[in-house]
Amino acid sequence: MYIVAFGITYFLFNRQRKQKLIEINSDDTSALFLYAIAGLIIGARLFSALFYYGSVYYWKNPHLIFWPFEEGRFVGLPGMSYHGGLIGAVVGTLLFCRFYKRSFFEIADVMVSGIPLGYTFGRLGNFINGELWGRVTTVKWAMIFPEAPRFSTTYTWVKEVAAKVGLEIGQLLYINLPRHPSQLYEALFEGVVLWLFLWFIIKPRKKFSGYILSWYLIGYGAVRFVIEYFREPDTNLGFIIAKGSQTEPTALFLSPLNISLGQIFCLLMVIGGIVMFIVQSKRSKR
Repeated sequence: MYIVAFGITYFLFNRQRKQKLIEINSDDTSALFLYAIAGLIIGARLFSALFYYGSVYYWKNPHLIFWPFEEGRFVGLPGMSYHGGLIGAVVGTLLFCRFYKRSFFEIADVMVSGIPLGYTFGRLGNFINGELWGRVTTVKWAMIFPEAPRFSTTYTWVKEVAAKVGLEIGQLLYINLPRHPSQLYEALFEGVVLWLFLWFIIKPRKKFSGYILSWYLIGYGAVRFVIEYFREPDTNLGFIIAKGSQTEPTALFLSPLNISLGQIFCLLMVIGGIVMFIVQSKRSKR
């Protein structure tokens, strides 16, 4: 799915290049994607290991962050952070622009026009893996993810949810409950819908350099912030801001005042996009 995502983004970038929306040859385009993809993978893994892992393990063992084996088994790189990948891709693109004497905002506007459509397939990969599941719910399209943690049947709320969806507890001590397929929500809204918005509404109305990038940051941050309410936060982190009257269990949506780490990063994206929009707008007028 990573390969499909990169391929779609590369295809859409080349389409804009052939439409003369940016002056860059094919060799430099390949170099650009090499820098950006390398930065993305490094940033995504670093953020996941250092901020989302929930312990000091990788801080004490930084040499294992990119070690793809665990207990003698090949496990790849389990855990990749979107926000870390975004920062890594930005750093990689900035390095490319520095070495190749290019305008960062000119490059970024063209790249982010296609990124959401590629991102769609990354979330489909999460769904296929049965990872990054949503919170427990009783909606008709809820799904049971085999790898999701089970809940003790001694809890009243567990019994109520199970009864409502028709799951018999019987003599079970623990039970797996249906959840929101939040990966599909993200694939649709952070992927397809955001891409349609940027490609057909924002891109034709581009007013200054950095215009599309600003809207990408604002759009993705806002949509992801809302969808995070349907997605269970990392159990080892819980809520970074817990202002709701009830914060446990984290598997249930209890209050919009309970904010996860991912939502904080999304708010920073929205603020950054707004600031970028204002600054670049003023620069273009000058």
